[in-house]
Amino acid sequence: QVQLQESGPGLVKPSQTLSLTCTVSGGSITTNYYYWSWIRQPPGKGLEWMGAIAYSGITYYSPSLKRRTSISRDTSKNQFTLQLSSVTPEDTAVYYCARGDTIVLVTTTQGDWGQGTQVTVSS
Repeated sequence: QVQLQESGPGLVKPSQTLSLTCTVSGGSITTNYYYWSWIRQPPGKGLEWMGAIAYSGITYYSPSLKRRTSISRDTSKNQFTLQLSSVTPEDTAVYYCARGDTIVLVTTTQGDWGQGTQVTVSS
């Protein structure tokens, strides 16, 4: 019964850095062989995989977002985080964290997902 919950500010100003935390319970983020992902869904669009951090700590990023994205973890708190820099209104979306057996997650039928959190980029 792994549970994931996203948290962080719901409103971010353009050019600033979006920062979200995923708190995990019921399972360790260091357990072989899981991958911990961030996925987002802009309004009216599909799910977009952003990146992931593996059980080993190795990170993987979507090529389109690699320049602006950083994923890290705090194993003592069983949390992993997302930072997206230089945000614009196009970054407005529902942001999800998830656990899966594969590096890339693009459907909610795969793995375990948090409920998602709305982030709006606006001045």
